[in-house]
Amino acid sequence: MNFEEILCLIGGFGKFQKTLYIWICLPQIFLAFHMLVSVFTGAVPPHLCHSSGGPQAFLNFTFSSPASLYGQSELSCTVPLNLSGDAGLGDGHPSEKCQGGWGYSTETFQSTIVTEWDLVCEDASLNNMGSSVYMFGLLVGAVVFGSLADKYGRRIVILFNLAIQAVFGVGAAFAPNFYVYIALRFMVGTSISGVIMNAFVLGTEWTGSKQRMLAGIITDYFFGVGYILLAGVAYLIRDWRKLQLAISAPGFLFIFYIWVLPKSARWLMANDRKEEAWELIRKAAQINGKPLTKDLEMCQVYRVEKKNEVKKKHSFIDLVRTSKMRKHSLIVFYLWFTNVLVYYGLSLNISDFGMNIYLTQLIFGLVEMPARTITLFTLNRSRKFSQLAFLAVGGTACLLTIFVPSDLYVIKTVLAMIGKFGITASLSIIYVYSAEVFPTVIRQNGIGIGSMCARTGGVLAPMMYLLRRLNPHAPMVLCGLCPLLGSALTLLLPETANKPLPDTIEDVEGSPRSEEHSGVSESSPGRTDDVGSSRTD
Repeated sequence: MNFEEILCLIGGFGKFQKTLYIWICLPQIFLAFHMLVSVFTGAVPPHLCHSSGGPQAFLNFTFSSPASLYGQSELSCTVPLNLSGDAGLGDGHPSEKCQGGWGYSTETFQSTIVTEWDLVCEDASLNNMGSSVYMFGLLVGAVVFGSLADKYGRRIVILFNLAIQAVFGVGAAFAPNFYVYIALRFMVGTSISGVIMNAFVLGTEWTGSKQRMLAGIITDYFFGVGYILLAGVAYLIRDWRKLQLAISAPGFLFIFYIWVLPKSARWLMANDRKEEAWELIRKAAQINGKPLTKDLEMCQVYRVEKKNEVKKKHSFIDLVRTSKMRKHSLIVFYLWFTNVLVYYGLSLNISDFGMNIYLTQLIFGLVEMPARTITLFTLNRSRKFSQLAFLAVGGTACLLTIFVPSDLYVIKTVLAMIGKFGITASLSIIYVYSAEVFPTVIRQNGIGIGSMCARTGGVLAPMMYLLRRLNPHAPMVLCGLCPLLGSALTLLLPETANKPLPDTIEDVEGSPRSEEHSGVSESSPGRTDDVGSSRTD
């Protein structure tokens, strides 16, 4: 008897699993805080060089109306040499770099890392670099803690990363300089990956195959709750150090997970710790009201291990070795990259849309809920059409924002919200779709490399807005064209809805062997084993 059959006997989503998902979902709220807090801690308030105007200069600035800032952007970084009369920079008078420091408006923020360490003008790119370093931490964490979890177990890695997240998150609130701050944020980023990835795996390993996709979506909803709550927390706490402390310190409360978070019985079985596994299985069966006797034997485990020894070895090279597999793999990798690039490109730069930053954050958080819900209905009809349609919606909406005048910021924000809706839905779909495009023998390799491409998109997302130096519309053009290209490329992928999963590369390439699988559509309901939460981006 294998573990899937045991789950059928003890209940695939009973009281035990539902309680487990409560423990898995609660940290998602704080993960969203850490992922998006730089929207507020790294915000750039209106500012002037100390020599270019007194305190009265700030009366002309409102953060909700960026046009007032852009109109005097030169006064932010330079000071005219001739300050007599009404002469200004625009009258052709010579100017020099700001030497006396900057004054910042406190209308919206009491302080940010920008105001504390003067990350403006020539040093403005350091702010974007800090966000990219954090995203790079996510990539490193996915690689390091993924392998550690396979070796030492999901539970211990989750507990370790929750501790790292709390300690280094609180440490960032007391950082003495910018470089220490980004180093601490990098460590928080690595821990975020360790928690998200292994919490999802722990949940799926305890959940029956029919409930896995729904259970994964539930965790996404909690990330959305965190997205929304951050707007309120940031509105109430306008000082960046206090805000960083407020989202990090509660992490110490997760110390009680030491007593409530279970190990993965499936992992214990795979690592020949069967007695521990049986202890957990019997406990789960009792909680679910379906107690088991110890007469059940897991003789199937030995057979599976024996069978695996003689199977052909596969590696990531097989993803690009044959023509169809190469085409499918490269397209899927691009879709991972594009979805995360645009998702965080929009999420981390909401101040560009002109509306109140707190209201925009709230709206973008609320959009997460219907975007993830609608995929539950469209996925069963068509994976392929759902993917290309939501990419097209997201890309088109982002592209249209460049034609809207800056004073019509409400329309611009509505279009950005539609773009966010499309990309969020698309990001949820790619997890399901990619797991079905890759054959069983290289599925984990495919998803792993896809996740790395997604992390690369996350690293580049904050840097994308440096393109504003070339053209103010460049970032949104990129956010529009990349998804539209992805939508077109999706036409080249196969439809996988209501079809059996490919098991071998020969199935994908269309060899006669694949014909044998053509009628096995009954296996399709359980093919969401490897999919679920889209926050590992």
